[in-house]
Amino acid sequence: MGDKKILCIGLVCLDIINVVDKYPEEDTDSRCLSQRWQRGGNASNSCTVLSLLRAPCAFMGSLAPGPVADFIVGDFAKRGVDISGVAWQQEGETPCACCVVCPASGSRTVVLSDTNLPDVTSADFSKVDLSQYKWIHWEGRNAEEQVKMIQQVVLYNGTLPQQHRITISVEIEKTREALYQLFPHGDMVFVSKDVAMHFGFQSAEAALKGLYSRVKQGAVLICAWAEKGADAMGPDGVVVHSDAFPPEALVDTLGAGDTFNAAVIYTLSNGGSLQEALTFGCQVAGRKCGVHGYDGIVTTQSA
Repeated sequence: MGDKKILCIGLVCLDIINVVDKYPEEDTDSRCLSQRWQRGGNASNSCTVLSLLRAPCAFMGSLAPGPVADFIVGDFAKRGVDISGVAWQQEGETPCACCVVCPASGSRTVVLSDTNLPDVTSADFSKVDLSQYKWIHWEGRNAEEQVKMIQQVVLYNGTLPQQHRITISVEIEKTREALYQLFPHGDMVFVSKDVAMHFGFQSAEAALKGLYSRVKQGAVLICAWAEKGADAMGPDGVVVHSDAFPPEALVDTLGAGDTFNAAVIYTLSNGGSLQEALTFGCQVAGRKCGVHGYDGIVTTQSA
């Protein structure tokens, strides 16, 4: 597949991150230990990790012109992420999230302002040159439009031999009914612990067995379960597991799931096995939890 890219489609926002020694009580004043601006959003974060792994990658999502978008574009450029597919919107504002990270408890609390910026549409996606990509990943958002985008890729893949087809992955993270229509549309489906628990499952293995009937024939279903590691199941019905790799000290869990997804996609897109992908995903996500932000999560042995 040469140097074909991995495309991640979904949210990019500005994260304003306050690191605190303890979670603040309501209606009080307190000082943070540190504050930083960071480019955020699931698909955007996954691109950061892919770029650190030296995988050619691209982001597609919506931005509105202005100072927040200027910061985001500059950060994408610094990471070498292709953003030629960004949909510049004439209405709405670029989303912003206020994040409180508390290393003492390991918590990360996010309040997102994401109300009026239109998401990318299947019409936007139809302008994408699919021949550039070997893998396209969708963060579940405007699912009806995303299904139409995926259908464009399926039609494109139908014109190609198996080894040149684009792999399709979807992430179903939020417990929103509309997102569940994405289950049967991915070759690889990432389902979150929150969604699994919403369906009544108390472990990743139970979730895979209970939800696998929703995915298409031949697909792989993956579920990460925080400190319990991650499980995956393919069409053979065998559950593959990796333990978690917790850092010596828990520092910042913001974006750990996006890191896991990126490391799994990276491994599989380079011919690795499902077991190798799960293990590497958990290793890199664990390292991410031990640092603020993303720099330092990839060792020279990793990539």
